[in-house]
Amino acid sequence: RYYIDTVTDSFLKGTPILVRLDDEAATLDAARLQARQKGEAIVSQAELAASRGITAGFSPVTELSSDPFRMVVNPRPIFSPVDDPLEFRLDEIPMNDTEGCQSQGEINGFRLLRIVAKDGGKTELLHEDKSIPKSRGCPNGYRIGAVQTFSMQGLSAYAVLIAVRQYGFEGPDFRWIAVTGRL
Repeated sequence: RYYIDTVTDSFLKGTPILVRLDDEAATLDAARLQARQKGEAIVSQAELAASRGITAGFSPVTELSSDPFRMVVNPRPIFSPVDDPLEFRLDEIPMNDTEGCQSQGEINGFRLLRIVAKDGGKTELLHEDKSIPKSRGCPNGYRIGAVQTFSMQGLSAYAVLIAVRQYGFEGPDFRWIAVTGRL
């Protein structure tokens, strides 16, 4: 389980919670239960369930008709919209000199921007890789996979979920990372 402080865009103390079950007969449900129990010390399951937020936009890695580097969403399911649209753009940054990745093809980092597309609006740099963290492995590419928003007395937070493409055992492998922020 991953718990992110959206003010600092960093993991909460004691997280992420990683579970490894060495019993080959153990089930995925058993691992999820163990992670959930450990997570109760950080944020209760009841609080998480009451504070879900919404998936404002979603583009799975199998989607062929959308722009994988741009997503514009109405942040809340209110029609006619009462909020300005949220727009995010992703750029890949070539980083072929990444140590340990020379045999993995083209290696990329990324830059994520938030665009405020209205009079007086500005572009905000949310993230820009200067190097690739070891925990990310050897990423070949990225795409914006989803935008989650949370509202409590007005819009307050977002998470941009980014699919990270790498070489896997039998072809492309995707993992997820999140860039979070406050509104």
